[in-house]
Amino acid sequence: MKLSISKSELQNALAIVIKGVSTRSTLPVLSGILLEATGDSLVLQATDLELSIQYSTAALVEEEGKAVVPGKLFSDIVKNLPDAAVHVEADEENALITCDSSSFSIKALNYEDFPGFPHVEASQRIEVPFTKFAAMVKKVARAVSKDESRAILTGALVTLEENHFKMVATDSYRLALAEVELSDSAADEFEAVISGSFLQDIASLPKTESNVQIALAENQILVSCEGTVFINRRIEGNFPNYKQLLSGKHGTRAKIDVSHLVAAVKRTSLLGSSSTPIKFDLNAASQTVQLSAASQDVGSAQETLSCSIEGDDAEIAFNFAYVLDGLSSVSSDSVYLEVGTSREPGIFKAEAPENFLYLVMPVRIS
Repeated sequence: MKLSISKSELQNALAIVIKGVSTRSTLPVLSGILLEATGDSLVLQATDLELSIQYSTAALVEEEGKAVVPGKLFSDIVKNLPDAAVHVEADEENALITCDSSSFSIKALNYEDFPGFPHVEASQRIEVPFTKFAAMVKKVARAVSKDESRAILTGALVTLEENHFKMVATDSYRLALAEVELSDSAADEFEAVISGSFLQDIASLPKTESNVQIALAENQILVSCEGTVFINRRIEGNFPNYKQLLSGKHGTRAKIDVSHLVAAVKRTSLLGSSSTPIKFDLNAASQTVQLSAASQDVGSAQETLSCSIEGDDAEIAFNFAYVLDGLSSVSSDSVYLEVGTSREPGIFKAEAPENFLYLVMPVRIS
């Protein structure tokens, strides 16, 4: 195999496929990246047997062929090369990488041991504009659980119903829901629980005006966008029935400026530890919300914000870090806080036309 490619193109390709390289496998070949030079393109593949990634990019191919190079080492070498054309020449035993006055010779792995890229027969398929998809992932990602003992919560529920594309994530302490409307031609109805880290890998692809295609097989998810194909295991199980928490009933609804609220929460939280809750005291008569936090050994803090309140007075307390996580996903200027009792979840809703909702379980007020 012999080819030339620009350093930036190769580095971009490696940044995408390196996420599929195994770091823990007992099979040495899985720590490598398969390079396949064919026609006028270079195809890179990586897999840890759960996640498989394939990326195609243009290259000047002098001699077609395949080689498996150590993934991390090859990526580190390319990252540190000068900004010029990279020449790669490889056989079954060695790979020679030259760029400008730099030259590296590294041991290759046996490409015959490298697993073939999975072939997936898709039963359902949808298309979503990449920009909308990536924005939704960023909004819900913080609410994805990191607790592997409840695997279903380490994923996000992705659904398409009557052109409403939704993404929901929860770690049982908070819940984030993002929604967009797609065109009629998007697809049939669709439902799957997809790993949160996998969704973030896709959302971190270079920004494009193209669509993301998501296809569903019996136990796998296939995602393709421009020259990249991802295949990952689907998370099996029943996602919690979140709809019962979103009854729409509330005794109090306050409209608050997002930037003012974020600043006030940050200031108020300075007096507490990470576990100290912040109390929201909503007063309909004065049309204000008072934020307060107290720590027995340190002191207390209060801050009052003007807002627009409908309904009764209300008190509720939240973990401040959860509140900040939710507000960081709101791009509108104002947010609505809907409260029932101090023992029921509080719901932050972005102002229309943004369709984002963030539910937070309350902390007991002492």
